[in-house]
Amino acid sequence: MADPKKKNIMLISGGVVLLLLLAGVSSLLFLEKKTNRELVQEFELEKEDLENQYTTFAKQYDELKLTVSNDSLSSLLEKEQLKTQRLLEELRTVKSSNAREIRRLRNELATLRKVMIGYINQIDSLNRLTVKQKAIIADVTEKYNAASATISNLSEEKKALNQKVTLAAQLDATRIEITPLNKRNRSTKRIKNIVRLQIDFTITKNITAETGERTLYVRITKPDNDVLSKNASDIFPYENRDLRYSIKKYIEYDGEEQPVTVYWDVEEFLYAGTYRVDIFADGNLIGSQSFALD
Repeated sequence: MADPKKKNIMLISGGVVLLLLLAGVSSLLFLEKKTNRELVQEFELEKEDLENQYTTFAKQYDELKLTVSNDSLSSLLEKEQLKTQRLLEELRTVKSSNAREIRRLRNELATLRKVMIGYINQIDSLNRLTVKQKAIIADVTEKYNAASATISNLSEEKKALNQKVTLAAQLDATRIEITPLNKRNRSTKRIKNIVRLQIDFTITKNITAETGERTLYVRITKPDNDVLSKNASDIFPYENRDLRYSIKKYIEYDGEEQPVTVYWDVEEFLYAGTYRVDIFADGNLIGSQSFALD
């Protein structure tokens, strides 16, 4: 028969062991609960941090798009921004305790960061290229404007020089005299006796003028500005229009002073007043003289 005292000792020992086991289990459960609570808090903080980063990324894409004028690049930035916003919405629906999804979205954020850095570098490169291009364009424009101004000045100088050369080479008719003649070929002052007008003038010496055959046109204008002419087809070009002439004269010009005489046979009625004689050559008016008939 077992000793009662010994039996009591064994029971007490078993109870102590059981209490110790219960205390150990309770302690482990408490520690696990505490650890889980801390993990949940940590996941919540991590989720909040991720949300802030995703929101910041979405705003940064808005800022980047303002610096881009390239339509293709702007479209890519828009695409990445939409992707960022989509992932942000996914993050907001994920439970803080879902460590796997939190980890996935953090990895996605790392990928987005790399992509954004690539776009930032590309935009920076384009902006530097644009600045460089602007500098080159400004330099070329400045040089072009300077060259254009020089060419314009040279053109004006050339034009002025050409005008001077043209004027210098132009024939000049001087000492213009008009003599009314009667049928005896003598000078007369009576209009009714005039049968011919003798017009004398001198082509001056001009060593810069072109030599050779020249055509002179003489216009005799009546007091009413009507031109004396034998034929309506007797015209010549002058300053982009056709003028009627009275007399056409061919001369052989050698650069030296040359006297010229032409005649107008009066077949129309002449009346008292002031008449005018204009002489043209090479499209230029080279001399004029008025005369009165009483």
